[in-house]
Amino acid sequence: MTDLSLRNLPGGLPDKRQVAASFSRAAASYDSVAELQRDVGSQLLHRLPTDFAPQRWLDLGCGTGYFSRALNQCFPASHGVALDIAEGMLNHARPLGGATHFIAGDAERLPLQDATCDLIFSSLAVQWCADFASVLREAHRVLKPGGIFAFASLCVGTLVELRDSWRQVDGLVHVNRFREFAKYEQLCAASGLQVVSLQNRAHVLHYPDVRSLTHELKALGAHNINPGRPGGLTGRARILGLVEAYEQFRQARGLPATYQVVYAVMEKPL
Repeated sequence: MTDLSLRNLPGGLPDKRQVAASFSRAAASYDSVAELQRDVGSQLLHRLPTDFAPQRWLDLGCGTGYFSRALNQCFPASHGVALDIAEGMLNHARPLGGATHFIAGDAERLPLQDATCDLIFSSLAVQWCADFASVLREAHRVLKPGGIFAFASLCVGTLVELRDSWRQVDGLVHVNRFREFAKYEQLCAASGLQVVSLQNRAHVLHYPDVRSLTHELKALGAHNINPGRPGGLTGRARILGLVEAYEQFRQARGLPATYQVVYAVMEKPL
């Protein structure tokens, strides 16, 4: 049911086994530092049609199940499926409930039958999928006519301050890569799903120091898992160089970390 095969990923995206392993390790710490994730998912929920009442939903990339539980509260008469590629996340989410079924699976090859879901909800998960066209095809296949695919993802410009600071230090790959927003526009337009809304919005978090940011990324499982990342421990001189470079971005509220978030609501035609 779960495809974790290695791939040559376009744009240097991490392979799925590394993604699954990284997020599995982060399951216990994830919710304690997931301010952005809760904010983005909540905004995505509010973008659903006001009169929408799905009978069966899929939380695609459910993580710790925070939004599986939220969906269950929003639609108490519905049945839900929580799916994630990271077994560690599912093991954490399952005892907390919210969904009828918890399934290990891949967004590019969903282990679900055709036309079985009224809603596919996916918050900050599909940015890790190398073949987003396959994600859209699978969403189209699994949705019932009139069903909704609502997703939030990340695009180029995310963590630009951290990327630029590292570039001043050694020029190596230290920050995860993401698609261009224009690529999301292109793929969504060609998906066969009707684009109800598709927007790019910046979310900026602030930190007292660089260590606080990098600790949070590690606790989320979203630290650097790119091909070409430097191996071994990062030397003290490079860390000091990073701190000095990042200080150039300091604002009154602290060191900014910008996330470029893609919000989309798409409908399968009747």
